Amino acid sequence: MKFEVSQQALLKPLQLVTSVVERRQTLPILSNLLLEVDNDGYLTLTATDQEVELSDRIKVTDCVIGEVTVPARKLLDICRSLSTEETIRAEMEDSRLLLSSGRFRSHLATLPATEFPKVEFDGGSLDIKVQSSSLRRLLSRTSFAMAQQDVRYFFNGLLLEVEENQLQTVATNGQRLALNKATAEVQITQQRQAIIPRKGVVELLRLLDDESLVEISISANHLVARVGERLLTTKLIDATYPDYQRAIPAKGKNFFRADKDELKEALTRTAILSNEMYRSIHLTLSAGSLNLRANNPQQEEAEETIAVDYQGEELQVAFNVGYLLDVLSVIDGDKVEFNLADTNGAVVVKQVGDEDATFVVSPMVL
Repeated sequence: MKFEVSQQALLKPLQLVTSVVERRQTLPILSNLLLEVDNDGYLTLTATDQEVELSDRIKVTDCVIGEVTVPARKLLDICRSLSTEETIRAEMEDSRLLLSSGRFRSHLATLPATEFPKVEFDGGSLDIKVQSSSLRRLLSRTSFAMAQQDVRYFFNGLLLEVEENQLQTVATNGQRLALNKATAEVQITQQRQAIIPRKGVVELLRLLDDESLVEISISANHLVARVGERLLTTKLIDATYPDYQRAIPAKGKNFFRADKDELKEALTRTAILSNEMYRSIHLTLSAGSLNLRANNPQQEEAEETIAVDYQGEELQVAFNVGYLLDVLSVIDGDKVEFNLADTNGAVVVKQVGDEDATFVVSPMVL
């Protein structure tokens, strides 16, 4: 195997695929990248952790077909340390890969490409086409609500629901929920669901830009996404997602509207003196105003009042301030609406004028 490529052309795809490689591995081959040079003069770089596989393909010159695996992070560190004006040459010498650029020379240990485990995509797929920018917005406004290391392992992923010309994503950790919708090119007569694991969601977001078209295929056990020359394959979580609709409360009698940025800044300031473990913040609603108050075991406290559009009775409720800030961070409009039935019920948060996104946050005990 042999190829020549500029440092600039190699660095970005190398950074992209190396993100899949875990730093601690039980199998040495999983610390390596698979490098493949084909007859058309393209170099394909592939990384996997046996759950998620990511590859990218770039044009190279002065090439000889072949395949080999090399240590991912060492290759990335070498490429990153070279000047952007440099040309990198790679060639097999016995059982090692010779990398040279200018006066620099190095030999990397290799493992046979035949040992590299590839994630095999099974058949029976559902095909979807969606704009990259639309999918990125959909995922980023939902994925923050996924659980981390929950024993209910389906909560550690994101639910993708596919309907006729529509995608819907749902994520929850049992205390908060995010639901978003977007249009997509898909022909289907019956709703289809797939639970994408956390790492698959994170890596998919890294692929997306503002202009490309994303082609997605979903089978019983896998999801494959292609963006240009980049290809992501992820295993799906084999489970039944709970009925999330039951977690979305019916419209309550108490609601208020607020300026998103003003509310976010007030929450951020007040939260500085909240309890570091529970992160609770107390909200008191009264006609035309919202009072925010936080304290901690060190007898420190903070309080701020902002103007809101509210005409109901006085109401007190407490929330995890981190959950509220996460919601406000993914809303891009100027105005937000909070709707709640009482002090014990969950609050539904929406961007004013946007019915495609719904966020639910459960209260804390006062």
